Amino acid sequence: MVTDLNIAKLRLGNQHINRTEFSSPEEVVRWMGCMQAQDYSAAKWAIGNRIKGSTDHTVEADFNSGKILRTHVLRATWHFVSPADIGWMLKLTGPAVKRMNKSHNRKLGIDEAVIKKSQRLLISALQGNRQLNRIALAELFRNNQLNTDENRMSHLLMEAEMDGVICSGKREGKHFTYALFEERVPASENFDKDAALAELVRRYFFSHGPATLADFCWWSGLNQTEAKRGIEINGAVLSNIVIEEHTYWFATDIRPAEKHTSVYLLPSFDELAVAYKNRTALIHHHLVNQTKNGIFSPLIITDGQISGTWKRTIVKKEFQLEVIPVSPPDEIARQLIHAEISKYSDFLEMKLKEPALGI
Repeated sequence: MVTDLNIAKLRLGNQHINRTEFSSPEEVVRWMGCMQAQDYSAAKWAIGNRIKGSTDHTVEADFNSGKILRTHVLRATWHFVSPADIGWMLKLTGPAVKRMNKSHNRKLGIDEAVIKKSQRLLISALQGNRQLNRIALAELFRNNQLNTDENRMSHLLMEAEMDGVICSGKREGKHFTYALFEERVPASENFDKDAALAELVRRYFFSHGPATLADFCWWSGLNQTEAKRGIEINGAVLSNIVIEEHTYWFATDIRPAEKHTSVYLLPSFDELAVAYKNRTALIHHHLVNQTKNGIFSPLIITDGQISGTWKRTIVKKEFQLEVIPVSPPDEIARQLIHAEISKYSDFLEMKLKEPALGI
């Protein structure tokens, strides 16, 4: 039975944090639908934390080869998405993002003529599987009398992403590049809005449930009418329960919540924290003021609840880690934190410079 006390624990299972059945980054990203990725190194750990034996290098390699892409989709922020999904997902959620950007574009003097000109330049510059970084593209725009100041560059590139003109290419050192969408993404079937709605709704509630309609709308950027239609189509595979007047949806065959004590080190902007409009399931009410919700920080999660934050510092080929618990962990929690630090060390393929601070 789903109750308000174990919603967070059930999400740990559905998000594959407390179990690892996937063997590749693309499998994780497809299961999750999308994964927020504006903090790139943190987002790689969000993927790696859900795959047994993965490393930062293997996630990076899959990104560089195009097995996973990083683009603006759903809300106006970066997400990892599978090449198999990016086409229909952009057609479904892109119009809402473009509407949100329209007023700001107008203030910056970015109209349809400017957008079309920028996209013609991008197509010409990137054809033939060329991949260019923002510095090179900004120079291209300026040389062709397109203003890139005051964040105009970001808006022009986002419009091109939303229109399916460009997507992420491989990294050049620390620089991200862009590639032509049609040269990096396999051709997709004709878009069917009902089918796309049904798929996105199913992905979300299977991977993020139990969650509410409002949670899905926040995560997807779609409106309630669209969300309700997606739930209606998925009626045979979704169940719900009402808790304190809130209806939570989840897969009909949801697994029971784990009962043993658990501790996890999650990165900033992990889906467990950011993929819900209402995030109180993560926070004991008497700790809210102390943690300031901690949603956008790297989190320590103990038995499904925020129990602190952590910080990483890399010095050459080693890293230092500081644990900042809300209250001193007991011995079992301490052992589990050390196990998580070891797992993170294996992912980074780096040694801990010295014992972790704070525990």
